[in-house]
Amino acid sequence: MTDKAKRPYFLWDYDLTDQQVREILRGDNETEKIWMMSRIIESARYQDVWNYMTYDELKSSFHELKLKAPIRRVWEHAFSIWE
Repeated sequence: MTDKAKRPYFLWDYDLTDQQVREILRGDNETEKIWMMSRIIESARYQDVWNYMTYDELKSSFHELKLKAPIRRVWEHAFSIWE
């Protein structure tokens, strides 16, 4: 998504813009940040994940993310291959 005024497709049930998503991810509220990262990991396309966070950001917060078990296992497997 290139229009920062539009709602990202992975937030179909929240009225947040792309810019607001990025502000949450860069902000100081850890609860909101973990929620947003979890939502992106679970609902965004793989290639879009990297538009919002870096590998290091994801890796350092991964243990805190609230993810469905199958999604967590896939990412854990990916980390094991990448490292």
